[in-house]
Amino acid sequence: MDWFDSLIMGVVQGLAEYLPISSSGHLQICEDILHLNMEGAGSLQYTVALHVATVLSTIVVLWKEFLPLVTSFFGFKRDANTTYVFKILVSCIPIMIVGLFFKDKVETLFEKNLLTVGIALCCTALLLTFAYYFRRTTADSPALRQGGYRPRDITFLDAFVIGLAQAVAVIPGLSRSGSTIATGLMLGDKREQIAKFSFFMVIIPILGEALLDVKDMVSVSGDAGATAETIGIVPLIIGFIAAFVVGCAACKWMLNIVKKGKLVWFAVYCLIVGLLCIIFN
Repeated sequence: MDWFDSLIMGVVQGLAEYLPISSSGHLQICEDILHLNMEGAGSLQYTVALHVATVLSTIVVLWKEFLPLVTSFFGFKRDANTTYVFKILVSCIPIMIVGLFFKDKVETLFEKNLLTVGIALCCTALLLTFAYYFRRTTADSPALRQGGYRPRDITFLDAFVIGLAQAVAVIPGLSRSGSTIATGLMLGDKREQIAKFSFFMVIIPILGEALLDVKDMVSVSGDAGATAETIGIVPLIIGFIAAFVVGCAACKWMLNIVKKGKLVWFAVYCLIVGLLCIIFN
């Protein structure tokens, strides 16, 4: 991998991690277009770097909200911030179970190729479209408006259901942010809350996946027969910086998009790209 390939991959990771278009799916598309051999210890090292970069971008953009959560939780305070952290932890239960016990089976069942990515992107498009019209119909319902319908705060049950959506989104091409935000919207949660919750809840799974990748990286490095494309230090740094900078911009952009309820346009994009992946597979 040269520095320009790494720059493209970093930009794609930074954008697709926050926008509801699937980072795993788009990275697979880029690998096919750029003819990259993303296997072995070098690839895992690169994957860890990109994931850590997007986690940092989340923390930087939402720093004012993130710091009180950390302070309250580790300070053992009984307040709203600590409760919020526990909701995040509840949302991580499904993905933790999938990651620890079914990761290999999922990777075997849903092989990373353009066909799988294309079908999953089409599913993402359907989910975003359904969430858009479901929320719009619910919000505009005269009966519900007369009954005092208002978007609600995220409950513990909501957090778990949103966590289930995140667990399903391990399929390449099925957007994690799209699945979690769409699920929250259908549950009736406040738009401004569900976007931030979606970005916060992914921090723990991403770091957990990075640790699993580090374990695999050590295992692959010790395999004398393993072959891998070498990722140099310069491409690694460029990919990290690109993912971080673009991730910061995409995170801010996505927060505004969710507030305005414009996710349906990403459904159109996912459908077009998904169909192209299926055709060219």
